[in-house]
Amino acid sequence: MLTLRKRGKSFHADFLAGTTRLRGSLGTRNQDAARRLTHKLETALSEGCDSALWSELRTLLPPSTFDRFADVVGVTDKQVPTWRDLHGSFETHMGQRIAIGKLQRSTAERYRVTLRELDTFLSEQKIHLLRDITKPQIENFKVWRTERIKKQKNSRGATGLVLDTAIVHRVFAFALENEMIAKNPVRMEGRPGENPENGAEPFAANDLTNLREHAADDLLIFLLLRWTGFRGSDAVSVTWREIHFDRKEIERVTQKRRKRVILPIQAELLFALEAERERRKPEPSDRVLVNPTTGKPLTRPRLYHRMLALGKRAGVPDAHPHRFRDTLAVDMLMRGASPYDVAKMLGDTIETVEKHYTPFVRELRERVRIILESGAGLENPPQIPSNNPQNAPKKPN
Repeated sequence: MLTLRKRGKSFHADFLAGTTRLRGSLGTRNQDAARRLTHKLETALSEGCDSALWSELRTLLPPSTFDRFADVVGVTDKQVPTWRDLHGSFETHMGQRIAIGKLQRSTAERYRVTLRELDTFLSEQKIHLLRDITKPQIENFKVWRTERIKKQKNSRGATGLVLDTAIVHRVFAFALENEMIAKNPVRMEGRPGENPENGAEPFAANDLTNLREHAADDLLIFLLLRWTGFRGSDAVSVTWREIHFDRKEIERVTQKRRKRVILPIQAELLFALEAERERRKPEPSDRVLVNPTTGKPLTRPRLYHRMLALGKRAGVPDAHPHRFRDTLAVDMLMRGASPYDVAKMLGDTIETVEKHYTPFVRELRERVRIILESGAGLENPPQIPSNNPQNAPKKPN
């Protein structure tokens, strides 16, 4: 029988069966995580040396604790971890990170997409042991994954491979941290979202006009994206509690960077929100955006498809939600806002704003062109009026 005890700052498991008594640290200070580990360990002990849980526990427990308990039931071959071991351990790790608020569920789902793809590739290659996943195998996976991405709609030249590679690198970094491998076999392909060939993609003025005219049932969605610059994950998650009608502001902690943003509500958006509140009589915890067809809370994939459909009606290609974020950022810069102002409004970093928006905005370059062609400059300095008392020649002493 296993019992959970707290010794010092961390939790320990005590095992007592007849004359056999074992004790070991669980390597965690989190009580919920300790309980889950204790349950897995107790199940593995009851199932014996053939339990599939031992491979997972090997990566979760401190080595001395694992060896102590595994030896009781005769677990052998403890030093040959498999891809399945790593996949299961990382899944548990993500669950723990979600539980303590360090990882968003949407991010975990994106990780799972890549892990399923790598799972399929390794199965096709009949690779099971981690030691057999080498750098050449990972490079082959990149080629294989690129071909599969390009078969999808809106693949954008398989630019998503950069994110897939970063995810796989993180998973094997986790394996390295837990001594399952000796070296990370994944070579990064750059940081996600930092392709110097791609910049902001703001809508043109006529695009916004056409989208506004064809919005119909999607008007509130259009206005919220247009005047908040929310990422899709934030747009579908914002609740009525975060809409402060008295202050005419939206206050929210962003999902991606966990930054608090306070946005003034533009007049047309405010009118649309007041009308929606009057129509639905929502609770504070209800989501603001609902699917106009079903009345259920709008999901991120559905938001994406509805905006593409709106773009198709309006004759605006590739009207995905993130372009509204680009549009607001560029619009603010054009109106004289500084990168700091834009960063505070979008919940982003100044570095990201300067790198992602400023160099790629044609209107900003045109403003610089006008300044350079204004006539004033080093070769033609502005003339200072002679009647300015400060410029009068000083009298000799």
